Amino acid sequence: MVKAIKISVRILFLLLVTIILSAGCNEENSDKSGPEQLNESLIINLKGQWKFSLGDSPEWNQIDYDDSRWEKINVPSSWENQGFHGYDGFAWYRKEFVVDKNLSNENLYLILGFIDDVDQTYLNGKLIGLSGGFPPDYNTAFNSYRKYKIPNDLLKKGKNVIAVRVFDNELEGGIMSGEPGIYSVLNELNPDLSLEGIWKFKIGDDKIRSEVDYDDNDWDSLFVPAHWEMQGYRDYNGFAWYRKKFFISKDLSKERLILILGKIDDIDQAFINGIQIGSTGLWNFSKVPHDFNSRNEWDQKRIYSIPEKILNFNGENIIAVRVYDGFQDGGIYQGPVGIITQKRFREFSAR
Repeated sequence: MVKAIKISVRILFLLLVTIILSAGCNEENSDKSGPEQLNESLIINLKGQWKFSLGDSPEWNQIDYDDSRWEKINVPSSWENQGFHGYDGFAWYRKEFVVDKNLSNENLYLILGFIDDVDQTYLNGKLIGLSGGFPPDYNTAFNSYRKYKIPNDLLKKGKNVIAVRVFDNELEGGIMSGEPGIYSVLNELNPDLSLEGIWKFKIGDDKIRSEVDYDDNDWDSLFVPAHWEMQGYRDYNGFAWYRKKFFISKDLSKERLILILGKIDDIDQAFINGIQIGSTGLWNFSKVPHDFNSRNEWDQKRIYSIPEKILNFNGENIIAVRVYDGFQDGGIYQGPVGIITQKRFREFSAR
């Protein structure tokens, strides 16, 4: 009874904060915090028993880790309802499943629903999504809907393993609710080269950060797409930079290419190999943008043509994105993010 009262108070508080924020600014809340209707077709049902262990170890994300001695619990449901009442802290889930056909041409997402409070999610040992901030920079994401893009060719025919690292701070914890599964999504752009995943990130501003040889070794690592508030930069407004190294297939060297950066909150400038290729928002200011949200830039899709002879098809490339956020959520927050041929982009847009 006491726990139910606490949960109700928590929900009412969040609703109150949402109402206050909505009334105090013009920017709408772009975090939908719930499932989107994108013609999702269930490919693999992940509801049911998963392997489970309290504690924390980096090796638990590996595909060949021996979890035979782990507990079994049902997903979705809080771990408190399954024998771990009162436990707050780290825990891991693992799920092995078999794919009996080639799915490399599908536009796939892993959906886990709602997780309380923070998660890092791995598929076959590769990080594909995270929400919230782990200690010491704890930030709950219990009300964020977990829907993570699966990189092309990561899901393979035969054995596959999902591993989910979870941290719960209070009340109930775990993979709480939803319809966990792997879904094929129709009518959504699927880049030839996905750039979603881990990027380097640093707050502040310095244009030298766009240069190819700039040293970003001491930068933080953030997941894209996701608001930076959900990844340890709560309440931060101002300038920040993203950087990512990538390689691109020679098969695309004769194609006209387009960079898609999803949606960015609020305005941005995009660079590839030190050359600016695109911009959204008004950047004609001396120190701080003043009309950064005059055209609802936070809700505009970033689609930038890549000039010829900029990309290196024989080695490493660097993409850098300069972002300014004025208030509320910030960063590259919604996909798809990647590089696509002009032909495929046009065909998709003509549907």
